[in-house]
Amino acid sequence: MSRIIRGWVLVVLGLFAALPAAGQGAAGAIDLPISLPGGITADLTVSFESVTGLSLANLGVAVQLISPNDPGLLTRLPGTASIPAGFPVLVRIEPPASGGLSFNGIALIQLHTHNLQYVPHTPLRLFAAPLGGAFADITDATGAGSYRVSGSKGGFSEFLIVVDLTSLNRAVLDKFDRLRQLLTDNADAIPGAVRNELSLELAAARADYLQGNTEDAIHDVDLFLATVRQHSGTDIPDVWRAARDLVDVAGLLRAGGRTLRFSLTEIDS
Repeated sequence: MSRIIRGWVLVVLGLFAALPAAGQGAAGAIDLPISLPGGITADLTVSFESVTGLSLANLGVAVQLISPNDPGLLTRLPGTASIPAGFPVLVRIEPPASGGLSFNGIALIQLHTHNLQYVPHTPLRLFAAPLGGAFADITDATGAGSYRVSGSKGGFSEFLIVVDLTSLNRAVLDKFDRLRQLLTDNADAIPGAVRNELSLELAAARADYLQGNTEDAIHDVDLFLATVRQHSGTDIPDVWRAARDLVDVAGLLRAGGRTLRFSLTEIDS
């Protein structure tokens, strides 16, 4: 069953897997079948490493058919990205502030649709944006069946599958820049010694990539991710809450590192 309000389809029936009871800090996921006019279908899975208060109502998922030529959306995308006619779908995940949802680490967003086809090195990507803000690539895995894509976040908002013709080199450099900016923006939340370690690992990864040592750059990014995980919850804040009163710094850094790693492996393959 679904209900249409102002063009949005609010998902009110889903298949649940590994749902912890309210108040438990355990892994959990919600699987949501999406069915829209015109034969547009997909499966959306949102999963967590550690979550409390997880329910469909508390997750706040809505989906909307959009026009691939919607100027309001296209201006929020890079000039190299477009909305595929086969899957013109905008997903919004906005947990209500009163719902009590809270998670540690990253939230993993996965979409699987038969309306798109996977081919190796496909330009199809998962993009995310704050409400009304610019979209950016968060892809950390793609695969067949007919098309599967996942990305991770240290929070939520809007999601689109797009055709992104940005060169792999440009995508990698942009993701290095975004990750470095995340470190800068959240510097006050990370102890100096840990921040310096992360900065050195990220700089080493970029230097190795610019020297053509992509495999070494991937290794450096893995070190960066391991350092973030090692210090998550102690030196680096790693909690997101529906009240929006905390910044999940570790989740943001890990999500940025995971999508950077994906683009590096695309170059290396």
